[in-house]
Amino acid sequence: MDIQPLLDALNLQGNAARAQADDLRTRIGQLQDRVREAEPHLEHLAITRKTVTALTDRIPTQAASPDLPEHPDYPRIFAVLNKATAPSEPVTPAKPSTHELVPKNIEGTRAKLKRLVKFDVLTEVDAGSFTRKQ
Repeated sequence: MDIQPLLDALNLQGNAARAQADDLRTRIGQLQDRVREAEPHLEHLAITRKTVTALTDRIPTQAASPDLPEHPDYPRIFAVLNKATAPSEPVTPAKPSTHELVPKNIEGTRAKLKRLVKFDVLTEVDAGSFTRKQ
């Protein structure tokens, strides 16, 4: 009985298995390098988490924002007030809106500002002058 063809087939399979094992060892080495590169980042994140957690008692808590009525003027009012360096006149928040500057629109804006004062979001500095609560 000639077993050479069987031995040749075993050699081919052995060579393929060795090549696959060598390829896997190379990939394992590359993955180990990537793990070594990632570990310092993980350590830094752990240190950062520990630091932030330790500082949480020093960070002032912000009061929950009030539930404001749904109206497109409120974001416009806040945008103007956030940019303002001095108390904002009730006319100023109406400017970025599409409303024409007529007394009824100014009065509508004034009413919204007064409502925000009642919600304790704004402060009326002087009659008709509003600023964000600090």
